[in-house]
Amino acid sequence: MAFVVTTAVTVDLLNRGVLERLDLEVSEVVSAWDLRDSPGYWPVWAVTQIGGRGTILIVLAGLVGWLCIRRRTLLPLVRVLTALALLTVVVYAFKYGTGRTAPAYPGSFFHRDGASYPSGHVANAVLMWGVARWLAVEYRLTPAVQRALWWLSVVGPVLTGIAMVSLDFHWVTDAVVGASVGVLLLGVVHALDAVVLSRWGSARAGRPPA
Repeated sequence: MAFVVTTAVTVDLLNRGVLERLDLEVSEVVSAWDLRDSPGYWPVWAVTQIGGRGTILIVLAGLVGWLCIRRRTLLPLVRVLTALALLTVVVYAFKYGTGRTAPAYPGSFFHRDGASYPSGHVANAVLMWGVARWLAVEYRLTPAVQRALWWLSVVGPVLTGIAMVSLDFHWVTDAVVGASVGVLLLGVVHALDAVVLSRWGSARAGRPPA
């Protein structure tokens, strides 16, 4: 489903279809709010950081470090690094391949300097909080930690996308496809884990039984 959404939205946008018109209409409304120049800017900006790479990596550094030391396994680190590598390559390939400009960009909608599509913050939130939740469940962390990471993996991307669109940093379809790409990449990491990562002997050594 995520692949279908990503493909369909991308084709529609490149053909200047109905979704582009929807994006323009939403952006027109959001621009009228003028949140960027209002007292509400910083609270909304703070919400965007739920999907910020720095925020997520700080949390993951603590989680992965604790698991690696406590369980004597490098598997959590390998999973996170794999997810980061895939995220960076795929998202930036999309960004520079489509060249879509952000809503505030003056001039053409698709431009060689455009890097708006898809939203890296939303993709990051879906993928990396998803990996964090996966680790918490597999390594049987406390129910409170598992619940917190469940909320971050589900609600975090939604709040991030809404905040980015509200500040006119991204089009609606940037956020939608960012989420779809995040889901796709999470599936890829799971698949790689099943066939490669978990079979790495030294990483598997500290893994608890299923």
